[in-house]
Amino acid sequence: MAASRRRTSAEFQGNGSLMPPSANAIASPRGGGAPSREEHANGGGPALSSVLSATEVTGRRRPAGRMPLWRLGMFASLALNAAALALLLPRYIVSHPHHPGVVSLDQQHHACAPQPGTSGAAASAPSTGKPAVTSNSVIHLDHGDPTMFEAFWRETGDAAELVVPGWQTMSYFSDVSNVCWFMEPDFDQQVRRLHRTVGNAAVDGYHVLVGTGSTQLLMAALYALSPADAVQPTSVVSTAPYYSWYPAVTDFLRSGLFRWAGDASSFIGDAYIELVCSPNNPDGAIRDAVLGSGGSGKAVHDLAYYWPQYTPITRRADHDIMLFTMSKSTGHAGTRIGWALVKDREVARRMTKFVELNTVSVSKDSQLRAAKVLRAVSDGYDGGASASRHRLFDFGRRKMAERWRMLREAAAASGIFSLPEETSGRCNFANETAANNPAFAWLRCDREDVEDCAGFLRGHKIVTRSGNQFGAGPRYVRVSMLDRDDAYDIFIRRLASLK
Repeated sequence: MAASRRRTSAEFQGNGSLMPPSANAIASPRGGGAPSREEHANGGGPALSSVLSATEVTGRRRPAGRMPLWRLGMFASLALNAAALALLLPRYIVSHPHHPGVVSLDQQHHACAPQPGTSGAAASAPSTGKPAVTSNSVIHLDHGDPTMFEAFWRETGDAAELVVPGWQTMSYFSDVSNVCWFMEPDFDQQVRRLHRTVGNAAVDGYHVLVGTGSTQLLMAALYALSPADAVQPTSVVSTAPYYSWYPAVTDFLRSGLFRWAGDASSFIGDAYIELVCSPNNPDGAIRDAVLGSGGSGKAVHDLAYYWPQYTPITRRADHDIMLFTMSKSTGHAGTRIGWALVKDREVARRMTKFVELNTVSVSKDSQLRAAKVLRAVSDGYDGGASASRHRLFDFGRRKMAERWRMLREAAAASGIFSLPEETSGRCNFANETAANNPAFAWLRCDREDVEDCAGFLRGHKIVTRSGNQFGAGPRYVRVSMLDRDDAYDIFIRRLASLK
């Protein structure tokens, strides 16, 4: 025990670092005792000091032509230490990625990654955690994961890149004079600028609110519009087919303030909140409220898809409450940022209070990144000829038009699927007639022996969302049009082959 204590204390150097026994022995050739059995078993090798001591005690001279024992011991120790280092270093890097002087695997990847616009495996590596697809993969088109936009943002260079200093964004507060006191001023400015550039929503006279995605702001709107003194929960309705998350979000907390009441077209009552999604998720239809907004009735307009890549911008929307999101406007779903445009100050205040009670505030880092991304989008149209090749909505319109052309051809080749009729309109943003190319395809299986379209497609390794979840029948499915090219191409080939 005493020898063990002496060895352990010797291993701690003056700088506080702990060195392996063999390294300590080489650094201090006169210190330490004979190696223990455990050191040999662990590959530590004999300490140089013990070899030297044995030579000095015996006083024997080595035969001519033979290497000194102390050199053999030193070389053996160095070899064993090098082998142990090679074995343990990768584990150390993984468990200590931020240790000074250690380059993590992530850092190695970024250091070696080609610059935007170059070729190479790193340049084509997806930013999503989903595995790469092959011809035998299950193609998941259930969620609207907007990875289609990766190709655009890889080509924009540093236009949307952001470095946040360590001292920045530390406070809860951003602008205490604003109703939404945790919203970064630059995010507010860039939201207003983008809407003025696109012309899809009025911003003058509106309060801008920020949320962790538009789903949080939807819940905030339900809270703000529900009377606290009502005897019964306020009914929440939407015209079928409606977004499948509306019922789930409304009833998730089993709130006493509001409850899901189904299809707005069949609703009878005076107190309600109507959710109007336009263009509609899942079928892409342009929607207006079907219930009057007088009396106790209120409307929330979900305009997540009212952007030029999906639909013609025919008017500047000016509803009381309008919801937008980064995920479908720019493709940055992982940033988790949404915003609301709200006319009434008291409603804006109550919505802000909900976010405050729900998550205290909204990540400033995400807001700053979102502001930089929105700035890059607006610069593409306001920045002159030099920015013309980085125009997000032009990219999105071309991509969506091509994908819808492919889908309609595949459905026709199969002969058992049908899609909503193609519509078009005059787009004020593009200053031309443009087609409606929704972010989701509302696909119907017309084969007589197929009652469950989602189950039928799942049998062919295509995962979609059943029409049952949208207040429609099981012959319908919603298909995401926003996945990466490789997954979408495989989906098209499979769909065309089904008979």
